[in-house]
Amino acid sequence: MIGELRSVVLAGGGTGGHVYPLLAFADCLRRHDPYVRITCLGTERGLESELVPRHGYELRHIPAHQLPRSVNMNLVRTPDRMWRAARAAGKILEEVKAEVVVGFGGYVSVPAYLAAWRRELPLVVHEVNVPPGVANRLGMKFTKHVAVGFPHQTQQVDALRNARVVGVPLRQSIATLDRAATRDRAREYFGLRPDLPVLFVFGASQGARTINLATAGAAKALSAAGIQVLHIIGARNEDVEIPPDLPVPYVKLKFLDQMELGYAAADLALCRGGAITCAETAAVGLPAIYVPYPHSNREQYRNALPVVEAGGGLIVDDAELSPEWIERTAVPLLHDPQRLSTMGAAAAAYGVRDGDERLREFALEAVVATGVPWA
Repeated sequence: MIGELRSVVLAGGGTGGHVYPLLAFADCLRRHDPYVRITCLGTERGLESELVPRHGYELRHIPAHQLPRSVNMNLVRTPDRMWRAARAAGKILEEVKAEVVVGFGGYVSVPAYLAAWRRELPLVVHEVNVPPGVANRLGMKFTKHVAVGFPHQTQQVDALRNARVVGVPLRQSIATLDRAATRDRAREYFGLRPDLPVLFVFGASQGARTINLATAGAAKALSAAGIQVLHIIGARNEDVEIPPDLPVPYVKLKFLDQMELGYAAADLALCRGGAITCAETAAVGLPAIYVPYPHSNREQYRNALPVVEAGGGLIVDDAELSPEWIERTAVPLLHDPQRLSTMGAAAAAYGVRDGDERLREFALEAVVATGVPWA
């Protein structure tokens, strides 16, 4: 044991990919010391404004501005805006006598990174994507203490060659999940039968249109094959229609807060390839068919590929996913328990359940190596 942390500032926001690891890490710190001061930096508009207070952590609002990706007037205004935001973040760091700043990305992280750098405070940057996000790329210029979620990141990005692979901090309900022991209870919770295979379908919090429509289109074929479906359609997909009077359960929900129950109930997942999704499905040993988001920089493809190469899942391009593809590929797989078991074991061997603990140890090392100005 290197020591204990007394005051930690966590920065990250905007999306679940930043906020959920932040909260899991905060929970880890609190488990080790119920009295540690945890201060989260965020904005009034980001997802953190809803989730951080709900989980019982202090959220301090600071101004945050998107970093422009092209030459325009916003680029001209950016330095002044950033330094003003950094001053606001710096006042909070001084007020709480922060020993370390741990950032998870999102534009709100930038002022925290700048403030820590100006005060020579220990700074840890945690990154889960390839390529790294704009905010974290900037943060990496101010510290050598960079942690990543997956081994492939250090192999694909020069700036991450020397990063520490710690895994992704996961909620304890997921990190400690015993799928086999929880299966019957989870299926009862959703009204699913205990004796038939279950396909767990979900996208991001807003849903994934392609996945939703393809699965709904395959509902009759899945049901005829004796396959149950637990389908999380997302907040903006209420119009997805499922055929009535199917012979086996097809459960459609807008949102599921207790994802661990979905993982426990399932034999196979059909999902996007976000970093958190890949980390969670692998950690709990759930075989998955990944349908990476087709736009942006194909980061979801790069997230899912290592799990698939390890034997823990399949990848299908968004444009290729259809009701016919599901019937042709997912149905036989769900009727092959031996293959599912092999895939699940491979996923679990790749996955990391203790990313929160590893990141905490890394943060402690950063404090020892850097020192704290007001210690």
